[in-house]
Amino acid sequence: MSFDVDLFVIGGGSGGVRAARIAASEGKARVALAEEYRMGGTCVIRGCVPKKLMVYASAFPGQIADARAYGWHVVAGGFDWPQFRTALETELDRLERAYRGGLTTAGVTIHDCRATVVDPHTVQLATGETVTTKHILIATGGAPFVPDVPGADLALTSNDIFKLDALPSSILIVGGGYIASEFACVLNGLGVRVTQYYRGAQILRGFDDEARGHVADAMRASGIDIHCGTDVLRMDRAADGIRVEATNGTDRTFGAVLYATGRRPNSAGLGLEPLGVAFGRQGEIVVDGHSQTAVPSIYAVGDVTDRISLTPVAIREGHAFADTVFKGTPRMADHDLVASAVFTQPELGTIGLTEEAARAQEPIEVYVASFRPMQTLFAGRGDRALFKLVVSQASRKVLGCHIVGPGAGEMIQMVAIAIKMGATKEDFDRTCAVHPTIAEELVTMKNPVRRG
Repeated sequence: MSFDVDLFVIGGGSGGVRAARIAASEGKARVALAEEYRMGGTCVIRGCVPKKLMVYASAFPGQIADARAYGWHVVAGGFDWPQFRTALETELDRLERAYRGGLTTAGVTIHDCRATVVDPHTVQLATGETVTTKHILIATGGAPFVPDVPGADLALTSNDIFKLDALPSSILIVGGGYIASEFACVLNGLGVRVTQYYRGAQILRGFDDEARGHVADAMRASGIDIHCGTDVLRMDRAADGIRVEATNGTDRTFGAVLYATGRRPNSAGLGLEPLGVAFGRQGEIVVDGHSQTAVPSIYAVGDVTDRISLTPVAIREGHAFADTVFKGTPRMADHDLVASAVFTQPELGTIGLTEEAARAQEPIEVYVASFRPMQTLFAGRGDRALFKLVVSQASRKVLGCHIVGPGAGEMIQMVAIAIKMGATKEDFDRTCAVHPTIAEELVTMKNPVRRG
């Protein structure tokens, strides 16, 4: 059978773009891609990239205060949100052009519209055009989830935060995951009075208990009003903002409310259900190790599969798909020992097992160092860094590493190489320290603080 293209990709985020580009340029396939919003997806347009730039912006008040302590005569003016937002939009435009340029150079045909699946080999465009294809790749990512509470339509989501005309004087952030906690720190640093409600016992569920407790303590010390065991009952429009009734018995008004209560796979309405594609409980597309669905011609990568919802993982899944289907070199993306970073203030970098998960698996040793970093200690700040290694008693392998402090995200990337290679605690011990750095603590922790 003759097809219009060899591959049709639905979704122009990191995973879909990588798959399309590799299939076209290296696999010599005829490729088309449809994106209904902006090329680059969540990470580039409304996620990791703009968020990290906001993290940088929010850190300057502390840096200016430190500069004074170091002898610099500096004065901080007010933060100009419109100026920053304009510069941010310019940068996102540049990145979007780069994504488009990469696809065009590879020979990919771009359709700037929504696409749905008609049958295992046919895609329908919102323009009315149909395209036949040998393979279909779903890479539509995820979308913010807002629970069904009275007044939910009054809430912002992470998609909205970059588009605000002005920053509110106060904000309630609902949620305790990394997105909620990152935005709590960012907005606090930009001068917004931040309150955070989370229904669980501690923010950053799923991360190491000691590490997330360390982050929560630092966030509170910076002025963020965190209320755990608390959820929203209802929201109403008030003359001076949004009135929020909560399960802790309070009735307060905030300038804005941001819901960051998780993300759901963006899989509805694509036409996949009648074809026999299987879905999980949260709407995720079920795939095998090669990202293939129950329909042989249809594949899916990235957040829509809800395996590990991280941009570098989506990129690797997309690349592995292209290698397997179009380059004749079958391989699967490796989801084991994937490092990640939470850009709270302080940052949290992590890889491997938490202390709790490791202890449930086997006897372990735990090495911990907590101290005040030299740079902020000199400036008179009370910041504390945390370094933690979780070690197998039997194999001596480092099962997990958790870092809280300046540059934790940068450090965990390097540590991940060693842990991925199977490094033991003795390998860390044999490595000479670089002094004076905070990272030297990774190789100077000699005695475990606990065993279990």
